[in-house]
Amino acid sequence: MNPSKVHRNLSVEEMVRIAVEREEGVVNSTGSLSVNTGKYTGRSPDDRFIVFDDKTRDTIDWGKINHQFPSDKFEKLLEKMKKFVDDKELYVFDGFVGADPANRLPIRVINDHVWQSMFSRNLFIRPTKEELENHEPEFTILCINDFVAVPEVDGTRTDVFILIDLTRKIVLIGGTEYAGEMKKSMFGVMNFLLPERGIFPMHCSANIGKKGDTALFFGLSGTGKTTLSADPNRSLIGDDEHGWSDNGTFNFEGGCYAKCINLSKEAEPEIWNAIKPGAVLENVVLKDNVPDYDDNTLTENTRVAYPLDFIPGAVIPSVGGNPKVIVFLTADALGVLPPVSRLTREGAMFHFISGYTSKLAGTERGIKEPKSVFSECFGAPFMPRPASVYAKLLGEKIDKHNTVVYLVNTGWSGGPYGIGKRIKIKYSRAMVTAALSGALDTVEYRHDDLFNLDIPTEVDGVPPEILDSKNTWDDKDLYESSAKKLAEMFIENFKRFENVSPDIIAAGPKATQ
Repeated sequence: MNPSKVHRNLSVEEMVRIAVEREEGVVNSTGSLSVNTGKYTGRSPDDRFIVFDDKTRDTIDWGKINHQFPSDKFEKLLEKMKKFVDDKELYVFDGFVGADPANRLPIRVINDHVWQSMFSRNLFIRPTKEELENHEPEFTILCINDFVAVPEVDGTRTDVFILIDLTRKIVLIGGTEYAGEMKKSMFGVMNFLLPERGIFPMHCSANIGKKGDTALFFGLSGTGKTTLSADPNRSLIGDDEHGWSDNGTFNFEGGCYAKCINLSKEAEPEIWNAIKPGAVLENVVLKDNVPDYDDNTLTENTRVAYPLDFIPGAVIPSVGGNPKVIVFLTADALGVLPPVSRLTREGAMFHFISGYTSKLAGTERGIKEPKSVFSECFGAPFMPRPASVYAKLLGEKIDKHNTVVYLVNTGWSGGPYGIGKRIKIKYSRAMVTAALSGALDTVEYRHDDLFNLDIPTEVDGVPPEILDSKNTWDDKDLYESSAKKLAEMFIENFKRFENVSPDIIAAGPKATQ
């Protein structure tokens, strides 16, 4: 490439200065940098492609999520992007994906907008001065926001594209300013690479207690991964992407990308206090230069990107031991799943493969209200290999480390979306605390026959009546019909998975008569 100037690994202060000069953003009252991502305020999953070649032909789970892209079209688009940036200024970040030195991936990110380079610096792992001197990237992200594709010429679906070439080790992104595309594209790369090494890549957050006990929180966007893992009594390892090797758990990232919708200091003090100089605030409305987290005019997917060390007591480097407790988080918009239940090993496998939740407004283009979905491995949009590959790794880890798994519903109670209300975060926190402390090991459980779940009859700090979802509904008949509907949805969804053990199938919801 022949840019007019290349800015390499700038300091935060320099990037903020340039962003303001170029009118890419403004410094708001918190001292953080406020930016708007324009037309696209969420990911564009239908515009994400993986290059089809000999390396990926038989290893990728091709279909509705992993779309094929011709190798020759990729090459032509790469050449067009290289010519596009001739005589333009570019911003380069060099760093790593993966906090475990034995399993990290050296990367280079090239941007045409300086605030996106600042995002990369916050979200990926920053090298030491010594590491930077000898940095040799294995993967390169070329993210040029101002470049748009011509679908009929370039072979893309629209003018937006996220193209991953696992052979050339290049990611091309264009036509969208939504910065989350960069982090999620590299997550997909790690999810392809690590299983070959026997490492379990996970869409989860992780934290560690004062006694060194590591916990994992699986869940899709909006289910509470970031919020519930940011616990003042525990140290944060990471809020979104991790690997689980024989040595323990390690974060893929060097920062957090937290949702800001209706953010309050009381409910989420760690995130609130992380919004300070050095953070990047995305699509948050400013009023007299003050962020208004309750105004979601631009999008409900308002975000903040900040380095991990903005969270007090965060684990740096972000590694932990083998987890003793795993929490699966689901936001059930139907309002029928219990707020907390304990899973057997087979039940854990069933719910991991199913990955039930509700897509919440704003996390993807076009999502205006909660929509029930099944996203295998609690992260189907980012999992290039078949679900069975990841489920097998989960089962092996549970067996080896005697890990206990809980299913926590952070969604609706008292009725579906529109009738009921979302479960209070303080109750979800109390349930998670009880699970991690071992308090749920000693309480009594009742068995729900329909969903085949073991539900505790008491949890400290939680009103007992809300532990039974049916109790919270005024219309009991509507609850029964809604619960049966969801059970049937689970069963129908699971039919698409082949060669699954009968024990795992039997651990799921039961068919209704």
